[in-house]
Amino acid sequence: QVQLVESGGGLVQPGGSLRLSCAASGLRFSFSSYVLSWFRQAPGKERELFAHIGTAPDTADYVDSVKGRATISRDNTRNTMYLQVNNLKPEDTALYYCHAVHLLNSRISYWGQGTQVTVSS
Repeated sequence: QVQLVESGGGLVQPGGSLRLSCAASGLRFSFSSYVLSWFRQAPGKERELFAHIGTAPDTADYVDSVKGRATISRDNTRNTMYLQVNNLKPEDTALYYCHAVHLLNSRISYWGQGTQVTVSS
């Protein structure tokens, strides 16, 4: 059974930082062959792509609202993806999901269950 398990969410004050993790298990193919993404869904809004990282080095990209504040990374030896976000703002409050899709077959994709991030004083 494939599982993507997010962790690291919680309550953070504005200006603070956090690091989310997404650990994968049970994947049919090597973790390194998946394009990985973080999505987020704020209350009353649609889920949006926040950041993604490809299978090749230096292939990270971010939504404009977080460029310069976020870093997505992956450790293929640990089957884990990370998201570091600094200078958090109240508008970053959302449920954060990780997603994995196989590089060569988009029908092979998985979602995590989400981790809540709340930015508030």
